[in-house]
Amino acid sequence: MQGFDFNGLFLKFRYPLLILLGGLILIAAGFFYFKSGLNVSPTKVEILNSTSSAQFSGEITAEIAGEVIHPGVYKLPGGSRVDDLLILAGGFSVNADRNWTDKYLNRAAKLTDGQKVYIPAVNQQSDVLSANSGGGDQSASLGFSSDSSGLININTGSTSELDSLPGIGPIYAQSIIDHRPYSNTSELLSKGALKQSVYEKVKDRVTVY
Repeated sequence: MQGFDFNGLFLKFRYPLLILLGGLILIAAGFFYFKSGLNVSPTKVEILNSTSSAQFSGEITAEIAGEVIHPGVYKLPGGSRVDDLLILAGGFSVNADRNWTDKYLNRAAKLTDGQKVYIPAVNQQSDVLSANSGGGDQSASLGFSSDSSGLININTGSTSELDSLPGIGPIYAQSIIDHRPYSNTSELLSKGALKQSVYEKVKDRVTVY
């Protein structure tokens, strides 16, 4: 009985055995690599806190006039509201028209640099009406429609007064009235009362106070 020929068998199947051995080595190497990768600490990402720089928006200057305790020009932090300016001015005087402020003064509106807030007296509306009733202009509304510089008040101007502005016809005049009240003239755009092209024609001819 002949002995088992191990050498001959190895030579016969040496290539498949070498391939199998190489595969086992690759599998073992991949396993150890994967296991070591799980133990590696993730890269630490540091998020810089930019809250302070985002909140800082500079300083603005605004004026408040008319029936307040301390009218004048004030410096306020950026993002301040009309109510903040009113507090600095000491609040309404005893002659302030509270009915007008309740209707048309948006105390929550943000102030812009260079903005002026005017608080009318309780008798100013009747004075304007009396002045106009004796003349030929009967179109003036009771709502303090224009100021001393000839600007038309978009909060209280009548349809005919608004219609007199360049580019404003009856449709736009009614649109302005429908979107009242306004805290600043730029709200004619933000509230959708006027298109940009029309707003550019009237922005220097209107006021809110």
